[in-house]
Parts: sequence; C-alpha cells; structure tokens
Amino acid sequence: MTIILGIDPGSRITGYGVIRQVGRQLTYLGSGCIRTNVVDLPSRLKLIYAGVSEIITQFQPEFFAIEQVFMAKNADSALKLGQARGAAIVAAVNHDLPVFEYAARQVKQTVVGTGSAEKSQVQHMVRTLLKLSANPQADAADALAIAITHCHVSQNVNRLGEGPLSLARGRLRS
Repeated sequence: MTIILGIDPGSRITGYGVIRQVGRQLTYLGSGCIRTNVVDLPSRLKLIYAGVSEIITQFQPEFFAIEQVFMAKNADSALKLGQARGAAIVAAVNHDLPVFEYAARQVKQTVVGTGSAEKSQVQHMVRTLLKLSANPQADAADALAIAITHCHVSQNVNRLGEGPLSLARGRLRS
C-alpha cells in the first residue's frame, strides 16, 4: 500500500489530491484547494507551506508528486508559480518525502491519452479512474492526475526491475 500526494501549484490556488495505490488499484483519499486570499506574495507562500504541511500530517503520504513549471508568456506569473512550487516542495522535504516532478503534457498524456487535453477532459478521467460521484474542482483534479501519473510511472519503473524508485523529474535516472 502506497499513499501519494499530488500538488498542482499556484500562487493563488494550489490544488492537492491524495490517493492510495494497492497493486493496480487506486483509491481516492481526499482532495481540495489551498486558497491564498491575501495580497502579498510572502504571506501567500507561507499559507501554501502551512497548508501542504497540514495535508502531509493528516494523510501521511510516502510520495510527493508536483507539476513542473511551464514557460508562460508572462514572466512574472512564471516566477510566482515557481515560488509557490518551492513553498510546497520545502514542506515535503521537511517531512522527509521524496519529491517527483511531472510535466503537464506527461500528466495529460497519462490520464487522458493526449498531452493536449482540456481541463474538463482531465476532470472527467480523474472522476472515472477514481470512481468519484462528481467531477472534482479543476485544480484538485489536476493534483489527483499528477498523483495518478506518479503511480503509473512508478509501476513501469518497478516492472523494468529497477528496484527502488530511481526517478527524478518524472524520468528514469541510471
């Protein structure tokens, strides 16, 4: 049994999703959003760190998976996203969790079957794969999709006989 925490970082809304993997069976444990309704960035980062730390304490995951930064047209937005990721990653590292990063296209490819999937398609597939009664919020669905991607990647690595997980940034490292 393995518990995975997936994070979809954002400076205003950070989605989280927690699933349990037993063999090939995935079970939904929880999801939601950390909303930062304060103006200044340092206070938002503090809320993200505290929120992720609280989720880790509550669910006790063994793995932490987060979306990689993508190049945005707005450099300021990309920098804020990177800082939000950093706050979440520090929370994971402070709880001694291994951190895995996945590109948005890889997550969409894994969950939907195409790297250019729309958010609504990701929500639908997450609902289907985890047997949920309704679509999760968009940011929470993305976080659950990141956790699902980690399960699939780790299963493939284990099938290859690599032994302990030797992944970095969603790629196999030798």
